[in-house]
Amino acid sequence: MAAMNLIFLHGAPASGKLTVAKALLAAMPARLLDNHAAIDAARTIFDFGAPGFWELVDTVRGSILRAAIENDISCLVVTLCYSELEDRPFFDQLEDDVVRNGGSVFPVFLHCSEREAAQRVGNADRVQRRKTSSVKGRSEFLSRYTIAPVPRENCLAIDTEITAPDRAAEQIMQHFALR
Repeated sequence: MAAMNLIFLHGAPASGKLTVAKALLAAMPARLLDNHAAIDAARTIFDFGAPGFWELVDTVRGSILRAAIENDISCLVVTLCYSELEDRPFFDQLEDDVVRNGGSVFPVFLHCSEREAAQRVGNADRVQRRKTSSVKGRSEFLSRYTIAPVPRENCLAIDTEITAPDRAAEQIMQHFALR
């Protein structure tokens, strides 16, 4: 079994996670586990946030991660609106699974100003993908969850307002010595 490099892109809604993930995929061989893949799967069974919804999301995420490890995916990019309280157990399990199998986790916190996020949040792609797509919805989300960098010394923070996606991908690859 080959060791996996897992790039963990996290931040608030409209911080550029999927955009930077796509830039990484264009720059290096990797696969993507977008947070909304698991959310969209759970939405086929449950209304968003209904009892059982988040448990299914976690099960789908975990199953995909284990399948990637077992099938020698060498690099996986994961996107998540990481909330320090709610998502710490998921992150700890993800990190444990990857490290136990000889891999490494590279956390990257993406952020931008509220003004920039307000311009991004309503774009057509976000609406089509049923993501948070209004300033009000984003504000409500941020009032419920503690969005923060994962507490790891190697967590790289990138301001996506001043850093273009391809440049952010390059910074990530340089910082973590990935190619």
